[in-house]
Amino acid sequence: MDKIKAGLVQQSCSGDRAENIEKSMAGIRRCAAQGAELVVLQELHTSLYFCDVEDPAHFDLAETIPGPSTERFGALAKELGIVIVTSLFEKRAPGLYHNTAVVLEADGSIAGKYRKMHIPDDPGYYEKFYFTPGDLGFAPIETSVGKLGVLVCWDQWYPEAARLMAMAGADMLIYPTAIGWDPADANDEQARQREAWITIQRSHAVANGIPVLSVNRVGTEPGGALFWGSSFVAGCQGEFLAQADTESETELVVELDRNRSETVRRMWPYLRDRRIDAYADLTRRFID
Repeated sequence: MDKIKAGLVQQSCSGDRAENIEKSMAGIRRCAAQGAELVVLQELHTSLYFCDVEDPAHFDLAETIPGPSTERFGALAKELGIVIVTSLFEKRAPGLYHNTAVVLEADGSIAGKYRKMHIPDDPGYYEKFYFTPGDLGFAPIETSVGKLGVLVCWDQWYPEAARLMAMAGADMLIYPTAIGWDPADANDEQARQREAWITIQRSHAVANGIPVLSVNRVGTEPGGALFWGSSFVAGCQGEFLAQADTESETELVVELDRNRSETVRRMWPYLRDRRIDAYADLTRRFID
């Protein structure tokens, strides 16, 4: 399969789980109707972004894997014959929860999952209260459309995570995410934050010679964050292949040339020239 079509679903979310799921499924169907063989949903798309507060009652939003969401989205993947990347609040065991992306194969089965490794704790993003750091490592998930290097939101700021996925053979990097502005920030600060978010992810495409697919939510939620959308697909040299705006509930469908990585890596052989003999200090917290 030299070329594949990938779709991203950018949506707002409400406190109505059924409504959110139906909206996601409708977006998937629209992507599939445009020929998408892979569709990616945003982070925690079945609910509001609940991590704006520390509330034990929110643990009731979690579900098992396999569970209700994987059954519904798995059935849709099978019906449409496509691969779907979902994002769920996973209940692993009593008192043990993860922020987990699940990849559903075109036959409806679970191809694999990734548990978010980097967990933030910032005003409005109190994720350490809810999520245990992932323990599955940085392992691409084998699918019928290639090896998917699935990461989640805060992971997108870490070049180490992207590099390890690429070193393990990922054909592309995929980031379901939920990030937005504090409405109290000045316009220039808001612009800097959004541009930093875009730039760091495009840099992962450049540094590793593989496409990056990033899908973010839109809308203002009760916690106050104004999610900035801007979902995009970047090619192997960081070039924009598609980008959504900051407000619309929309889908992007993009054709990816899987041979492009080989061409780019021949011109810019970063993996060849890495000085792995000199990088031992990367496993330290800080050099002091």
